[in-house]
Amino acid sequence: MQTTVEPATVKTMVTDEMIRKAPKVELHDHLDGGVRPSTILDLAREKRMELPIDDPESLAAWFHRGADRKSLALYLEGFAHTIAVMQTPEALERIAGETVEDLAADNVVYAEIRFAPIQHLKEGMNLELVVEAVLRGLERGKAATGVEYGLILCAMRDQDAAVSLEIAELAVAYRERGVVGFDIAGDEFGHPPKRHLDAFQYIRNRNFNITIHAGEAFGPESIWQAVQICGAHRIGHGTRLIEDMVTHGTRIEKLGSLSNYLRDRRIPFEMCLSSNTQTGAAESLDSHPFNIYYRNGFRVVLCTDNRLMSDTSLSHEFSLAVKHFNLTFRDIEKLTINAMKSAFIHYDERVRIIYDILKPRYAKIREETNPYD
Repeated sequence: MQTTVEPATVKTMVTDEMIRKAPKVELHDHLDGGVRPSTILDLAREKRMELPIDDPESLAAWFHRGADRKSLALYLEGFAHTIAVMQTPEALERIAGETVEDLAADNVVYAEIRFAPIQHLKEGMNLELVVEAVLRGLERGKAATGVEYGLILCAMRDQDAAVSLEIAELAVAYRERGVVGFDIAGDEFGHPPKRHLDAFQYIRNRNFNITIHAGEAFGPESIWQAVQICGAHRIGHGTRLIEDMVTHGTRIEKLGSLSNYLRDRRIPFEMCLSSNTQTGAAESLDSHPFNIYYRNGFRVVLCTDNRLMSDTSLSHEFSLAVKHFNLTFRDIEKLTINAMKSAFIHYDERVRIIYDILKPRYAKIREETNPYD
């Protein structure tokens, strides 16, 4: 007697090829953390600047080793070399354009790229020239690939609050030209976001968007400040919110008031598996809190953080999540839709990308791989 398998019981194994082909949305990608090694070498030669290594593959490996030292402060050391070659309009435009090309090669359809303009003034540019050069590069990349983008301007936690306010004003000034939000980055320890309150208040008063690095190198207090004092609409990382919960396996037994607040209000977490284990924000991939957050209704998205430093891509981050957290292809689609819902572009643009690009392409891949899924 021939047996049949009910369609509802059929499960498709998620392959790396399926992940690579899937359309993706990137919300946390640092411009200076994803530069092509070959470009760093080209620009360094033009400047007659010495680098630790002089071939692209070895240089990439050097950055990877430097980032994987279980410390955010140590992870950030490599940026001195990338930022050093990003001090002219030509260099910034080139790197921004190549960033979009590299994301397109990974089937990213929308990306929010972030960087700190204040770090690119060492050779005579002003803040406006810096931002305009990056926007030209992003627009060039969009024209070549079709990838849509938003630019997030970062202030730095260890800089004067007056500088942060200036960056906030700059972000709002370019909101009609591609800038979609404001962030504060850098080592959390000893640099609470509330010291930059004037900048955040300026952004809020102008009806603009805020994401804040928080809960990466400091505990839930950092996340609380980001949301309740500074008005963050999204949280960068947020790994240490786990300290505000009582869990058993992937089950949450009790939520603290902050965790309840964040889940109730659907505040998104931009989670970066590779960099979180490299900085020590999570002890390992298997113990990373992503799975607990995701299985218990928090709005989480997967991001790369720094593709060069962390030796990663968005496809790789999804592959890690599939391997360590048993995600299905439906989960990948849900996370991608979550990311697009959480983007800082306007509602009608988000809806267009979800229904005209993401959902049709996911449906096509499911049909090709398993018509019963």
